[in-house]
Amino acid sequence: MFKKFNFYFGKFIFIIFLICKFSSCVEEPVQLKTLDENKLREPLILANKTAAEAESEQIDAFVKRHGWDVIKTGTGLRYFIYRKGEGEKAMPGQVARVNFEILLISGVICYSTEKKCPQEFLIGESEVESGLHEGITYMRVGDKAKIILPSHLAHGLAGDLNKIPPRSTIIYDIELVGLKDLK
Repeated sequence: MFKKFNFYFGKFIFIIFLICKFSSCVEEPVQLKTLDENKLREPLILANKTAAEAESEQIDAFVKRHGWDVIKTGTGLRYFIYRKGEGEKAMPGQVARVNFEILLISGVICYSTEKKCPQEFLIGESEVESGLHEGITYMRVGDKAKIILPSHLAHGLAGDLNKIPPRSTIIYDIELVGLKDLK
């Protein structure tokens, strides 16, 4: 009986030993290295700045090729009014009625209204490109203009997920047909 006890006790001790041995082999949790945000931020800022400068140069070359006398705003938007209207000046908070054609800088037409069916949007608040909100405020009813939106004022990094590709400069050939106040 003592031999039987020693045999089972020995096995028990051996199993405990194995459990302790293997449980002590478990490695420490792997610590992920934390990323230094400044080390990431600087190259991204430089890359965006370089891309914006290249896009600006491309727009300037396009404008020069076409002989357009554009006004460049502080945001990078460029516009010129090629037919002067006599109407009221557009202001934020008004509803603008417009006919337009949206083109890529390559000349490809992406969207267009029918001349008999103007589109409306609330200046400063509608879900249209931020550059369009700015550009329309330089116009009067009856004006026809070309408004060039760099990608950051148009559809940005993603495009519109339909006809306008990512990081695209777009050109509005636009006519301000009318304005109405919401009041």
